[in-house]
Amino acid sequence: MWRLRGPLPAVDGRPPLFMIGQPMDASGFVALAARFPERTVVTYDPRGLGRSVRNDGRVDHSPRTEADDVHAVIEALGVGSVEMFASSGGAVTSLAVVAAYPADVTTLVAHEPPLITLLRDAPAAVRARAAVTEAYEKRGSGAGMAAFVAMTSWKGEFTDAYLAQPPADAAAFGTPTEDDGSRGDPLLSDRSWAVSDYRPDAEGVAAAPTRVVIAVGEESEDVLTGRTAVATAELLGQRVSVFPSHHGGFMGGKFGYAGKPDEFAHRLRQVLDGAS
Repeated sequence: MWRLRGPLPAVDGRPPLFMIGQPMDASGFVALAARFPERTVVTYDPRGLGRSVRNDGRVDHSPRTEADDVHAVIEALGVGSVEMFASSGGAVTSLAVVAAYPADVTTLVAHEPPLITLLRDAPAAVRARAAVTEAYEKRGSGAGMAAFVAMTSWKGEFTDAYLAQPPADAAAFGTPTEDDGSRGDPLLSDRSWAVSDYRPDAEGVAAAPTRVVIAVGEESEDVLTGRTAVATAELLGQRVSVFPSHHGGFMGGKFGYAGKPDEFAHRLRQVLDGAS
């Protein structure tokens, strides 16, 4: 399911600006899209998320499958290639798109892809991820989210001291203490493990004509997605491009910890226009 903001072909003659996340749906890009009134913007709900109803009988999220979906949307637009801003799991999908469909994207800004198996401490990071899912499965979404926040805010490599900690307390993190019984959250369950386990096809990305920029928030230094962004850039033989704020730096106050959408949009516009 996708939404078009602006005309096709675009008035300014540029490709549409395609924005994707995962497991975040298109609603997370409202603030950022509004700051590109001069551009034709496409936002997207990945398969099974937001308004996108899944009919394939599966519940897992695969970057390769989602890359095929994104390619189908780009084809449906009927205007050739796009520019793309992709964040979190969407950044993982975007790298799969570039490798599989090299003519689809002219410039990709991939913001903090959570590719934990690229880390030097990958085995410990995988254990930390499993602990989040275990907390979720045993005690519900509040406990799972507390564990997720603890993991994603931890600075530096995951040490034995981190892994030996008692489970994060939901009340201390301000998350619900009651278990509502649901277990299908794509962030806290194992349904998106294929996303964080994905290893980009570095040779395929390098061979594509796409200009690829790996972005990291200035507040993400030493935390999980900041470290994975650096590791992804290194895999591709690059250095990261620094953006304002944090992992959700392009978002307003509607979704938790507000970022700096004005500053973020300004930086994104610079990078799309060719800045490093």
